[in-house]
Amino acid sequence: MLKEVLKILENDSRISVKEIATMLSTSPAEITRLIKEAETNRTILKYKAIINWDKVESKQVWALIEVKVTPAPEAGFDPAAERIATFPQVDSVYLASGNYDLLVIVSGKTEHEIGDFVSQKLSHIPGVQSTVTHFVMKRYKEDGEVLDGQATQSRQPMVL
Repeated sequence: MLKEVLKILENDSRISVKEIATMLSTSPAEITRLIKEAETNRTILKYKAIINWDKVESKQVWALIEVKVTPAPEAGFDPAAERIATFPQVDSVYLASGNYDLLVIVSGKTEHEIGDFVSQKLSHIPGVQSTVTHFVMKRYKEDGEVLDGQATQSRQPMVL
């Protein structure tokens, strides 16, 4: 039953315990117990709102940074990844396969702020060999949610 509760919360973390209990034909007390246990053992890490920042006056800039890392003896990529994750600019860090080792997602107020982070902090972490930064130009979908009105926009037909 825990898996069903987690799927419901992942889709809508604002749903009430009573609604979940009704959906799963169980008691609110049982749902509360499962949620508290999942929070305590860090199965549930955080409750999150998905924001369409284009509707807010403040500017938000995102970048995807490919990081090539020299693995540490007997520790692999973990020391570099854990160090990178400590910076407040870093939203996510993933170990990846392919041409780079870590994918780091960062956010800031300007491209310059992100550039400073890469050149002054990220590139100086022991083991970091190189970085490639990609700035996000436009967001269409985030965490399964299509951002307002963007899915219905269409391009002009191409005339040959």
